[in-house]
Amino acid sequence: MNWRRLNGQKIEIPIKDAVETALVREKEAGHKLKVCIGTDSQVRGSVVEFASVIVFLREKKGGFMFISNYKEEREMMLRERMILEVGRSIEVAYGLCDLLDKHNVALEVHADINTDPHFKSNVALKEAMGYILGMGFEFKAKPDAFASSSCADKMV
Repeated sequence: MNWRRLNGQKIEIPIKDAVETALVREKEAGHKLKVCIGTDSQVRGSVVEFASVIVFLREKKGGFMFISNYKEEREMMLRERMILEVGRSIEVAYGLCDLLDKHNVALEVHADINTDPHFKSNVALKEAMGYILGMGFEFKAKPDAFASSSCADKMV
């Protein structure tokens, strides 16, 4: 997995080390943080492009994020794509959860899935919610899932 900052600068160290460096820096600056992880995707022909983000929110002082993009060249149904998005977010969250616990930082996993049954993405809501909650993470869906539906959406 390759990660970068919003300005395009590559993160050359392992992502867990980069996150810990950011947590220590922000704590020393007196900021209280919350981390939100989300993934979004776009279909372009036979290629599905994904973007995952780790969003660091400073309480009342903005935030920043780390971004990872990747592609899969195959056709997939909407439900499968939604579950792959959630799976990627859980993979990232699982890799960071012990570190976030160590630094007492709250974690949310955001799913780009609409809670309104009139939207197509709703077909995967129950599975995604069960997957995320079953892993012990706090779950957010649209309209509250800004990490996936706003931040990651802009990076795909």
